[in-house]
Amino acid sequence: MFTKQAEQKIYSTVQIPPLRKNQTGTLTTSNKYLTYPTDFLYPLSLALVDGDGDYNYLLNKDVNFIREAYPNPSTTGEPKHYAIFDTTAFILGPTPDSGYTMELHYGYYPESIVTASTTWLGNDFDSALLNGALVEAIRFLKGEPDMIALYEKMYMQSIALLKNFADGKLRQDVYRDGQLRSKVA
Repeated sequence: MFTKQAEQKIYSTVQIPPLRKNQTGTLTTSNKYLTYPTDFLYPLSLALVDGDGDYNYLLNKDVNFIREAYPNPSTTGEPKHYAIFDTTAFILGPTPDSGYTMELHYGYYPESIVTASTTWLGNDFDSALLNGALVEAIRFLKGEPDMIALYEKMYMQSIALLKNFADGKLRQDVYRDGQLRSKVA
């Protein structure tokens, strides 16, 4: 349990580029909703792939924008915008007029090291995972305040190194804003 809690905290703190997935699918004509994968956490991009194989990236907006810009759901066309509608689907604007091929690039929680034999975090940045698990364990055991502070300090140091690695060195260039890019010293 401590390890799973540490993994969740780390994955929520740092956007680790290897923890991304792509999935393609096809829209349904006249259906303005697109269901996302069960392991979906957050979108990185959503693109419409045309017949020539060209990618047309949709702009991520708020549901209010989609409803205001495309008030009549029966008005159809090639989608230009998307928004997270609820816990299972995106809403598209305008409503698709054809069965377009879409590609979703997204962040996800990988399988835990508790159940998998290896994970990226366990293999490539085990210090963050170890220190995170120690923090969770010492809190559960109601450890001495000085020990809690020591473990938290070690955890924060390993998270700083991971953020420098993930947000700096693993991100050389991004097409759009929205992905954190830290300057690497």
